[in-house]
Amino acid sequence: MDKSEIEELRQKVGCAALLEKAGWKVDVKESTRRAIKYRRDSNIIIVIHEGRGWFDPLSPAKGDVFSLAEHLGADGFVEACDRVADMVGFLPKAPAWRRPARRKVPGSIAERWENRLKPRPGSPAWRYLTDERGVPAEIVKQVIAFDRLREGPRGSIWAAHSDSAGAITGWEERGPQWRGFATEGAKELFRCGPPGSERICITEAAIDAMSLAAIEVRRSDTLYVSTGGGWSRATDHAIRNLAERANVCLVAATDNNRQGDIYADRVRAIAREASAEYARLRPRTDDWNEDLKPPTATA
Repeated sequence: MDKSEIEELRQKVGCAALLEKAGWKVDVKESTRRAIKYRRDSNIIIVIHEGRGWFDPLSPAKGDVFSLAEHLGADGFVEACDRVADMVGFLPKAPAWRRPARRKVPGSIAERWENRLKPRPGSPAWRYLTDERGVPAEIVKQVIAFDRLREGPRGSIWAAHSDSAGAITGWEERGPQWRGFATEGAKELFRCGPPGSERICITEAAIDAMSLAAIEVRRSDTLYVSTGGGWSRATDHAIRNLAERANVCLVAATDNNRQGDIYADRVRAIAREASAEYARLRPRTDDWNEDLKPPTATA
């Protein structure tokens, strides 16, 4: 098979086809149009680049459709090519997205953030946080006071990520029927609490950071942060900067599952390199919002 034939196969067969054929399922709740999460048992593959690329968030594995075929069991590149060729014409099911594709939003990140209203008692975003997610009103008020919340579309919230200087880099988007991240935004850290805190609690979602703050009655010595469900270079750099402060304790308050443990190991390694204190804090359930919510609340 020559280079032109290989490239033709690469264009004809997407990563989703291999995964669906192998029995992997889309996790719609955890997916966006740009990053579709597939699960099989405890394994995860995220498909990106409009189906042409993939990566495993639990390992360094990543690549194109041919490397995915090998990752799924093909013995070498020749067998991977054969498996991909067998998938020509197979159309995987499209995920049942819960909202239509967004049009490109004009304006800079800062402009779009400033054009949105802050949540207020009774507003859709306020009700989503306090009623559906069980976050106490007092915690919501405190996060608003740090200027880290905005009203998103259709009853959703925007929870800002910022750099060490406080500049908004993007925001987590969470709502009753939607989750994602700001178009053209960059994940760094959602931050809530005194910037100079010595105790840094690192969670995987802004709502988890708020939930843990509520559970701990928002300790005055703690900065609650969220990585936004990922681990970007900017996030890694930001956590390293926090670890370099004097007397800092990094608390890995990530989810109580395999992915949470992997992120916790990264936090431990950063703390060790910076000679900072380290602690692991686990929710009783899968995440802090589940621990916080009353039994009658729904996600």
